Amino acid sequence: MAKELIGIIGGTGLGDALAGQLSAVEYREVETPFGKPSGPILLGTLGARRIAFLNRHGEGHRLPPSDVPYAANLFALKQLGVHAVIASGAVGSLREKIAPGHLVLVNQFIDKTFKRANTFFAGFGAVHCEMADPVCGRLLEALVRVATGLDVTTHLEGTYVCMEGPQFSTRAESLMHRNWGGDLIGMTALPEAKLAREAQMCYALVALASDYDCWRPHGSGVAQPPAAGDQRNDPGGGGAARSPHTSKHALLQEIFANLKRATDNSLALIQALLASGQPLIDEDCPCRKSLELAVWTNLNRIDPDEKERMTPLFE
Repeated sequence: MAKELIGIIGGTGLGDALAGQLSAVEYREVETPFGKPSGPILLGTLGARRIAFLNRHGEGHRLPPSDVPYAANLFALKQLGVHAVIASGAVGSLREKIAPGHLVLVNQFIDKTFKRANTFFAGFGAVHCEMADPVCGRLLEALVRVATGLDVTTHLEGTYVCMEGPQFSTRAESLMHRNWGGDLIGMTALPEAKLAREAQMCYALVALASDYDCWRPHGSGVAQPPAAGDQRNDPGGGGAARSPHTSKHALLQEIFANLKRATDNSLALIQALLASGQPLIDEDCPCRKSLELAVWTNLNRIDPDEKERMTPLFE
């Protein structure tokens, strides 16, 4: 287990909390064929696990969702030897039962992004990975087992609608997303999950509900959207309609409190998973063999330099 390298992708709050608990800490700058990742990768040891943490939006939350270098992030983790990734991110809730502060173990996605490069293999050849079940079933089961033993409200499944942003949803869009079967609205889970599958890495996502999306009109005292630049933008979504009598300052205080609580809950869940004796990496997992039948182009027709460039993805 000590040799396993577990990738964790999240925001600044989660990274700062983890960094304070790691030993043998180092920061690694990584170059990839897809440019630099969002920032240096934090390596450290927590118990028997070796961790590689990547801040999705970079230092100071400088990268909006559409500008996150998703391909470089996943490629960099794979180059370092990561074979399993636990991601986290804030979302808006599309369901009454998913209250601010709750966690959701995402098991499905609906992709509404349109500006982002969503494959490693442009210019390489025709590569078609299976995505019916877009998160790793083993990692999801491990998270479910750990979550049921914690005093944290965690929903064991949920469909995440990923929008392009950076603007939040209109109310009509929010209602449409609910009718589609969406449970959460965000801006960053895709193409991250798709690229993890192309990199033959196991991937799971813990979503942090920060507020109700704007489908649900509210008066005072209920979580509302944050201002621009707040971590609510981490994966985004719409914001709830607010009463004109509700103090903006009070609403922001509430959203910050929701995010802090959800981040603390997420940290508790991830810590419990890492402390468990459950194997998080299995080389026989289907995720680790996702490219075996995915390359449809005749291998003799693929540029040798491209093959060499993509070697880490196939290892």
